[in-house]
Amino acid sequence: MVPLSFQEISERLRQQDLPEVDLVIGIGTGGVVAASLVAFHLKCDLQIITLNYRDETNTPQREEPLIIRGLAPGQDLNGKKILLVDDVSVSGKTMQQAISALGLPNIQTFALKGKADYVLFPEVKECVKWPWK
Repeated sequence: MVPLSFQEISERLRQQDLPEVDLVIGIGTGGVVAASLVAFHLKCDLQIITLNYRDETNTPQREEPLIIRGLAPGQDLNGKKILLVDDVSVSGKTMQQAISALGLPNIQTFALKGKADYVLFPEVKECVKWPWK
């Protein structure tokens, strides 16, 4: 297990060339802290949606991720540039399910590790000990 500190994550975020976005949407529960850090770094608003796919041992619980809680109703996100953030994206299924549920163009993805448009630690292949767990 690879330990990563807030300092290492923050330093890597400062070095990352991230797109200009209007809104960060975090995937809860695992991506809440990561999305909060990214939204703070980009100085933009943050929303959270909650999907569930894997259990605490990182084993898929069902065939497809399940949306537990979406965005608050009545929000107009049309035309906004969105960065969808999760801590880890192993197969990409959770992000794809979130993108499908949001139904918007111009969504880019970000993960601390794994598969996404932007990956903070692409060199890390093993499990991570996050500082918030």
